[in-house]
Amino acid sequence: MKYASILGTAAILSLAFACAQKQTQEPIKEEINLMIKAEQVAEHNGKPVYHYVLDNGTMQVEMSNYGGLISKIIAPDKNGNMENITLTLDTVEEYLTKPNPFFGATAGRVANRIANAEFTLDGTKYTLAKTNGDNHLHGGVEGFNKKVWDAETYSNDSTLGVKMTYLSVDGEEGYPGNLQTTLWMELTTDNTLRIRFESTTDKKTILNLTNHTYFNLGGIKRDILDHEFQFWADYYTPVDEELIPTGEVKDVTGTPFDFRTPKILGDQIAANAGGFDHNMVMKMERTPEMKHFVRVKHPESGRVMDMYSNNAGVQFYTANFLANYAGADGKTYDKHWGFCLESQNWPDAINHENFPSPILNPGEKYEHTIEYKFSVEK
Repeated sequence: MKYASILGTAAILSLAFACAQKQTQEPIKEEINLMIKAEQVAEHNGKPVYHYVLDNGTMQVEMSNYGGLISKIIAPDKNGNMENITLTLDTVEEYLTKPNPFFGATAGRVANRIANAEFTLDGTKYTLAKTNGDNHLHGGVEGFNKKVWDAETYSNDSTLGVKMTYLSVDGEEGYPGNLQTTLWMELTTDNTLRIRFESTTDKKTILNLTNHTYFNLGGIKRDILDHEFQFWADYYTPVDEELIPTGEVKDVTGTPFDFRTPKILGDQIAANAGGFDHNMVMKMERTPEMKHFVRVKHPESGRVMDMYSNNAGVQFYTANFLANYAGADGKTYDKHWGFCLESQNWPDAINHENFPSPILNPGEKYEHTIEYKFSVEK
């Protein structure tokens, strides 16, 4: 096994004032210890697979360069109790052999579904693997979630991170162009997990990258029906029976998709015939502006997660197809035991002219940032 550790220290200065005498006391220094651990745990296709732990002194994020994977997020509740809040496997090594529904993975080249597993670009028809009925899902048989990325750690006074790179060659999984992607996954001192993607291509192609973490802010003791959700979304994209967008962009008013004020998830699922697996419209087109997408609160534990992104939508998935799955720590994950907030372009956009374009041209740069900020409320 290989082991590496990086230790950094950030100092926060706090000034205390004696108001009556208007005298300034000496600054009080509080040290925050930032630490990265990197351990090689396996080899896959001749490349080393690492397990990383990012620790900012308040919470920890575990990840791997296999699949650009978030494997655990350990965060305090309102009483200071530390618990994992993501659905996962016991070890990174298990991800190499045990099928799982994209727990924590980077999904690409194109996340979500492409109808009939095909698209046309400049008159050329591209045929992809049918991995979800007659449709293509999350990049194919061996998408980005099954690749070993080249990786290196980095840190400064406020951030710990792992930088990963992967070259998807022309024709991989049926997609055109040599696509070079850099992925940064980092934890900051203010308890923000930031995920950044940058990609370039040498041939016109399509691209839609995301992270597929399943969250359960209650510490994965039961389902997520008691979680409270608020989306800053006025519209959503309806889907057919195969979960392919119909092309309509529908107002959420008067529907179970109206989360513009906080709603208890169980109530909304009951009103929506069993769950959500839909794109919530955050913007009508992709722009560099970061926007507050979603706020999730677990009232019992006090944990809160705020999500921000510069993308156009977020796939809201409530683990409708999860059943009797043997997860980490001897727990059995069942339906609605987790939720995904997959920042993305709108699904099947290449087949809908009224959707934001997923096309990436040579000379352009794809840039996508996601932030999950964690806090507690009593």
